[in-house]
Amino acid sequence: MRRNLAKFIAPVMIASAVSALAACQFADTDQVLVKSPKRDRGSNAEKSIFGEGGIEFFGPSDDNQGGGAAGIGVNSHLWRASLDTISFMPLSSVDPFGGVIITDWYAPPNSPSERFKMTIFILDRTLRADGLRVAVFRQQQSDQGIWIDSSIRPSTATSLENKILERARQLRISGIGE
Repeated sequence: MRRNLAKFIAPVMIASAVSALAACQFADTDQVLVKSPKRDRGSNAEKSIFGEGGIEFFGPSDDNQGGGAAGIGVNSHLWRASLDTISFMPLSSVDPFGGVIITDWYAPPNSPSERFKMTIFILDRTLRADGLRVAVFRQQQSDQGIWIDSSIRPSTATSLENKILERARQLRISGIGE
């Protein structure tokens, strides 16, 4: 029984270690940073296994101001600009690690018989035009109340990409999102 348990635990521990190491990456100023909010925790709750500045468990300590930030592999300016640009639409799914934003269907108030949905892909860590792709979907409601897929002008997605890029440049110049 003990031998079977060891055969099971060893691969799980190895897979966990490999996954933990694969998740590590260096922070970059153009990356989105997720910072833990400061909370009042007991002194025993925050421990580092390698001393000061080492790997911390259970959040950053009070004397480590920059700790607890996990770097995400997308450009922070593009990420924030994308969310700003589509802030009027309801979000369906947001993946800051993969750089994907998916909205839910949105019907403009002036034309309730049509609705739109967007998927935004942030493909790079740098602020570049080819680091962003927007897919726009449109549906129109038939007389029977059924939503039917409709075509959309290719310039619509390009226009949205340009608006996001313009907003990202503004954010970068103003220093927001770093």
